[in-house]
Amino acid sequence: MSDWGFVAAALAIGFFGSSHCIGMCGGISSALGMAVPGQKPAWGQLVSYSAGRLGSYALMGAIAGALGAAVLPTLTPLRIVAGLMLVAMALYIAGWWRGLVWLERGGSYLWRYIQPLSRQLLPVHSAPRALALGSIWGWLPCGLVYSALTYALAQGGSGEAALAMFAFGLGTVPAMFATGAAGARVRDLVQRPRVRLLMALLILLFGLWTLWGALGHGGHSGHAGHNAPAAEAVEEGGHHHHH
Repeated sequence: MSDWGFVAAALAIGFFGSSHCIGMCGGISSALGMAVPGQKPAWGQLVSYSAGRLGSYALMGAIAGALGAAVLPTLTPLRIVAGLMLVAMALYIAGWWRGLVWLERGGSYLWRYIQPLSRQLLPVHSAPRALALGSIWGWLPCGLVYSALTYALAQGGSGEAALAMFAFGLGTVPAMFATGAAGARVRDLVQRPRVRLLMALLILLFGLWTLWGALGHGGHSGHAGHNAPAAEAVEEGGHHHHH
């Protein structure tokens, strides 16, 4: 796992896609931030909520990464799907195409069973409750999370996928904190067409970059960290190297 570029990319995807996060989860973050008398940000609850969310994302990545590594012999198809998902997410954020809605609808079937658990934690008056709520809301049907998950899967392996999803979640934290502290003002800012368009274009670039590498135009930089050991093992006698 010598190539750490995918971690930085996942972090950036979370940061630039956070305008979508604020639209879906900003209300909860804002409510947590204003949950103490005097309307001062409840930082302990915001941190706990984010920690719970990041834990869920990492678990999601670990499970999906393990399944993907067991089923798929090569990462190329996953990298192509990841690139396409990021492009679709960019179009979604920009408001040009809302095809990812059907994915969110698919995830809503699982969410029906998970969401009732969150109601038992409201209202949130403590950090442990906020942690539990965040761990539940990490599973909220979200096109951005699914796009990040395909990108994480394309890194090959449970550990890499978990790390990528954790980095993605970390990228969304600044926006969630800002929403919790400033509420509607931050939400209004990131929902402005020009801001959403800029974030959408940056995610589009990540998507096209991922596709470019997946189709064999990225040289060795995007693949050396994961494929070099396997290639060396094959050259030495056909033995496979496992991470």
